[in-house]
Amino acid sequence: MSAATPGAAIGDRISLQAVVTDSFDRKRLDQVAASLWPEYSRSRLADWIRAGKLQVNGCAVKPNFRLSVGDRLALETVIEPHDSSPGPEAMALEVLHVDDELMVINKPPGLVVHPGSGNLDGTLVNGLLFLEPGLASLPRAGLIHRLDKDTSGCLVIARTSLSHLRLVEALKRREIHRHYQAIVWGHMIAGGQVNAALGRHPVDRRRQVVRGDGRPAITHYRVKRHLAGATLLDVKLETGRTHQIRVHMQHIGFPLVGDLAYGRRGSPSGLDEQQRQAWRSFGRQALHARQIELKNPVSGELISVSAPLPDDMQQLIEVLDGPA
Repeated sequence: MSAATPGAAIGDRISLQAVVTDSFDRKRLDQVAASLWPEYSRSRLADWIRAGKLQVNGCAVKPNFRLSVGDRLALETVIEPHDSSPGPEAMALEVLHVDDELMVINKPPGLVVHPGSGNLDGTLVNGLLFLEPGLASLPRAGLIHRLDKDTSGCLVIARTSLSHLRLVEALKRREIHRHYQAIVWGHMIAGGQVNAALGRHPVDRRRQVVRGDGRPAITHYRVKRHLAGATLLDVKLETGRTHQIRVHMQHIGFPLVGDLAYGRRGSPSGLDEQQRQAWRSFGRQALHARQIELKNPVSGELISVSAPLPDDMQQLIEVLDGPA
């Protein structure tokens, strides 16, 4: 069996061969290909099979073709941009960490991560592709998780196919630890845990709600500092559902300051004019991904990266750091 090149870039030619052994007898071609060459995504391997670039005994077959012992597999292709990759755009991005396998970006608030309806350009993915064009060969330009538009902080990007595969699996196994800071309404007495399943809102499909038939979601939090009408929290995700921290904090009666979807309007009573103005003018959810801890997917080295609190949250804390 020939070895693949984990860091294959756009334009690189791939030439791989394998012979089916007993362990793969009567199994589907797409499943066997994913086992033999895990550095490439299943969707990409299936596309190569359909295009006749991954053949069995010199013949083009379908992804569900059942293999027999002794069948010869041959993959001949050229790495092309991934279908989901948009165009590159020059963008000022702060790189907090970079090595051969991954990088960590400090995402600023207000920046959409992935292109979508109404955001076809000007996204983080566009900026990443300008920073490192080779990411176009990876799904979602190497991003393995995401942050909401108005959430700031640490985001991990894989730099090779193999690293992308391993980091996605590590995220599923909860081996990547994500720590946040949040400013919430009210004076929280003590930390704790929220264990409440999340699912889509039955009417507004853009929102999430706590629901018994949802996906398991666990959030840990502890009080860091009391502020005027608010509390600064350290938050750790055990799971990573859409809007998880925002919905869980709302669920226990302490919604995030500035959260237009899950928060409250106005400002608490008992504040001075400067504090009321700071509270009213904060235009996003007060949430920041301050630290991420993970292992390098190839070397196993422990990596811990922190992103400084953005100016708007720091200024809000300074103004509210007084009696309510």
